Amino acid sequence: MTLPNHFQLKLASPSVDEFLALRAKVGWQGVADNIARASLDNSLFHVVIYDDVKLVGMGRVIGDGIMYFYIQDVVVDPDYQGLGIGAALMEQVENYLSNTAKEGSTIGLLAAKGKEAFYARYGYIERPNTSLGNGMCKFI
Repeated sequence: MTLPNHFQLKLASPSVDEFLALRAKVGWQGVADNIARASLDNSLFHVVIYDDVKLVGMGRVIGDGIMYFYIQDVVVDPDYQGLGIGAALMEQVENYLSNTAKEGSTIGLLAAKGKEAFYARYGYIERPNTSLGNGMCKFI
């Protein structure tokens, strides 16, 4: 995926302030700074995209790094959606996973409502289906 020249893709964590601001911009629940910092610090992989100095997209992978990987916080600023930023993020996530996840590993994610087709392009399947039950989660 080729992004316009003024976009910069980096394999780095966003700052806590950038992370929280981007989450807020898409309407996700706020979290305390110390919780955000610990979560970012404990991630396996980060990718960010900036428009000059403004964070406009990010993605990360969490998990045990051996058997279980979970794609988390793939998010693009609503003002920048439709420009290929999400695809550029996922290209980097998939590259990391293809080099890290071994045979028998499980890669999971929770797609935002209406975004399932985006992830299906990368081989992720919806649940439930004929062999898998519903995915589930719990929010605290």
